[in-house]
Amino acid sequence: MTFNPENFTVWVEIPVTDLDRAITYYNAVFDIDLKRDETGPNPMAVFPTANPSGAGGHLYEGKPGVEGAGPTVYLACPDKLENALERVKNAGGKIVSEIVSIPAGRFVYCLDPDGNSVSLFSY
Repeated sequence: MTFNPENFTVWVEIPVTDLDRAITYYNAVFDIDLKRDETGPNPMAVFPTANPSGAGGHLYEGKPGVEGAGPTVYLACPDKLENALERVKNAGGKIVSEIVSIPAGRFVYCLDPDGNSVSLFSY
């Protein structure tokens, strides 16, 4: 039997050194309204999804890896990649590739202010 779930990625955790700064950055880049959540054992900010049981993730205060090393998280862009790239630059992130087109959509590799590899994806 072959394992074939609806969503292979279940949850993503992005470590950041300053949660409030990261909330500001991700809010600006993705046009979302992340808020600090203190209800669990550690503060975090959960990415909003239309389906609460769908694949999601959160930011948490932790130790990011070496800049650009480690896994890359692909996050859905709210509009054209070109607009989001301007927001990345204005919010203190770094663009590290050209826009790549594939049959499923377009994406670009970026680094957040903590050096996490985050790709912006647009369908």
